[in-house]
Amino acid sequence: MKKLLLTTAIAFAGTAALAQDVVRLGTEGAYPPYNFLDDNGEVAGFERVLGDELCARANLTCEWVTNDWDSIIPNLVSSNYDVIMAGMSITDERDEVIDFTQNYVPPAASAYAALSEDADLEGGVVAAQVNTIQAAHVAASGATLLEFATPDETVAAVRNGEADAVFADKDFLVPIVDEDAEMAFVGDDVPLGGGLGAGIRESDGELRETLDAAIQSMKDDGSLNALIKEWFGDDALVFE
Repeated sequence: MKKLLLTTAIAFAGTAALAQDVVRLGTEGAYPPYNFLDDNGEVAGFERVLGDELCARANLTCEWVTNDWDSIIPNLVSSNYDVIMAGMSITDERDEVIDFTQNYVPPAASAYAALSEDADLEGGVVAAQVNTIQAAHVAASGATLLEFATPDETVAAVRNGEADAVFADKDFLVPIVDEDAEMAFVGDDVPLGGGLGAGIRESDGELRETLDAAIQSMKDDGSLNALIKEWFGDDALVFE
């Protein structure tokens, strides 16, 4: 697992969950390199390292829990955990239901991958994960949307011929395309969303402010950009 960044000691007043001893971080655990389960069944990935660092900077005791993507927002609202860190793009629609911290990954490209350069992206069948901004984009594009509960299933749908292409975060697709000689990027990249942020219940404004301050501290000292490059490569989009 990647080495945890050295913690910068920062005092944050009135830390939130603040009335409870442990802040629970909810993630999918199925979206590498953002989050996945390692060989021991433990949450790993970019967001695990980032979340642990944010909790350290904010003097919060945190624990990780996993939840299926399609119910990840309802279970936050139901208080099954306190924060979502799951490769979730900030969108107006989601912001009507929950709050977000400032983004911890800048807006990045989504992309199509297929087995043929001639894949029909406008009139064919395109796979995407359910309840994602990519699924909404496909639905509005004129293509036939084929939704799946997990990102791995969207890729499998292309490989087994159910779908002409898969549409997802490009950072998720890059290692898949690199490792599969038959799969390639097709069409143009599509910028979507306002970057990735941590989801918080609307009633937990103090916790949101606490995590916002921790994220800002990592932006200010350059450690967030360093972590992004460590996980996504030197060409990854970073904060200016």
